[in-house]
Amino acid sequence: MRVKLEDQILFLHQEDIPPFKKGGSVVRNSYFWALKAIAGYSPRHGDWEYEAEVWVALKRILIAFQASGYLGLSETQLEFPVDRVEIPAALRDVSTWQELIS
Repeated sequence: MRVKLEDQILFLHQEDIPPFKKGGSVVRNSYFWALKAIAGYSPRHGDWEYEAEVWVALKRILIAFQASGYLGLSETQLEFPVDRVEIPAALRDVSTWQELIS
């Protein structure tokens, strides 16, 4: 999931937010609601925002859903822009750098 960090707020790219689907997968819908529950701001058509105070909770959610085996790594790992910022310590276990596409 692509993210950017500005002023100690983590922005989760809107296209990478797991969609809620009525009657859809229980795991995916639970993941959606867990991420939404800790977001400081989660507009329907926009990036979701996470303040530094919830980064430990975000990490725990991502690790739990990674361990479930139902979601792929691309859905449960944060991808930071290369060389733009340092990955915060609280999120290093669930983060990577975005691949450069030439």
